[in-house]
Amino acid sequence: MTDEKDLNLKEPEEANELESLFLDDFSYETILTNKFRNRKSYVADDPKKITAFIPGKIKKIHVKKKSKVKEGELLLVLEAMKMNNQIFSPAKGTVKEVYVTVGMSVSKGALLIEFK
Repeated sequence: MTDEKDLNLKEPEEANELESLFLDDFSYETILTNKFRNRKSYVADDPKKITAFIPGKIKKIHVKKKSKVKEGELLLVLEAMKMNNQIFSPAKGTVKEVYVTVGMSVSKGALLIEFK
């Protein structure tokens, strides 16, 4: 027979504070933690802003401000972990601004190019 002390059970952060969740036409009673309550809300990516998906160095830029691009056109090359990652245009549009230069190091999430 195991004792509760042996299981190392953690007490919930909000003791006995039940919340109702509705998923797929079912209601569930659960205890929500502070970590869950304070989580960042999901924010969808802006399709007009191209950001770095990985930290790296800009190797080559194929567009400039006011360039008209087609969907799938090569925008720039980002070197990361000794690999050249080609960044393509997700849609047809006009380049509003290019925020990077060749040789520049960028962090993950850095804004690279913005469309009008």
